[in-house]
Amino acid sequence: MKHRHTLLFSLALLFMVNVTVIVLFQHAEAATYRQGSTGAQVRTIQDKLKRWGYYDGAVDGIFGSGTAAAVKKFQRTNGLTADGIVGPATLKALGMPTGGGGSSTSNSQDNSTYLLARVISAEARGEPYSGQVAVGAVILNRVEHPSFPNSISGVVYQPGAFSCMDDGQFNQPVADSCYRAAREALAGSDPSGGAIYYFNPDTATSAWIWSRPLIKVIGKHRFCA
Repeated sequence: MKHRHTLLFSLALLFMVNVTVIVLFQHAEAATYRQGSTGAQVRTIQDKLKRWGYYDGAVDGIFGSGTAAAVKKFQRTNGLTADGIVGPATLKALGMPTGGGGSSTSNSQDNSTYLLARVISAEARGEPYSGQVAVGAVILNRVEHPSFPNSISGVVYQPGAFSCMDDGQFNQPVADSCYRAAREALAGSDPSGGAIYYFNPDTATSAWIWSRPLIKVIGKHRFCA
C-alpha cells in the first residue's frame, strides 16, 4: 500500500511538472512571432505595419512571407536586427506588450514611455527641458486628435510625421532627461499649450507649416495649432 501511494504521488508530481513546463513554454512562445505564426497578435502586427506603410498584404492573422518582408523593412528602418522575427525588441518598437512578467498595463506604459522618450530625444535633445516635455505633449495631443492615429506608436511611426525617423536620429542613445520628459508628458503636463505641430524656424522650408497658428515658442521650436 505504501509503495502504491508513493507511485501515485510521483505520477501526480510528474503531471504537475509537465503542466508547468507546457504553460511556461506557451508563455515564452507568445512573446515571439515568425513565419508560420497565426492569431490575433499577428493580426495586430500586420495592422500596425500596414497603417505605417510597411505592409500591403491582407490583415488575416497569418504570418506569411509578405508579413516577414514587412517586418524586416520595419526592423531595418528602426535599427533592429532585420531577421523577420517579431521578438521582444521588435514588439517594443511596435508599441506592443513584450511578454514575461508584469501586467499588460505595465508593459503598455513602459512601451509608451520608451517610444515617447526616443522621439523627444531625437527631436529635442538640445532643447530646454520644458521644450522636451512639450514635444512629448504634441505627440499625445495628436493621439487625441481625430486627424491622427489614435495610439502613441501610430503617431510616432506615421510615415513622414517626424524627420528623426528618416535621418537616423531616432536610433541614437536617449538622453536621461527625455525619459523624465516623457513621463511628465504622460502624466498630463503640456507646456505646448495644446499644440499638435512644432517646427524649427531655422530649418523649416514648408510654407504650410509656417501657416499654422502659433501658440508659443520654446527654445528653437515654434508650437502651433
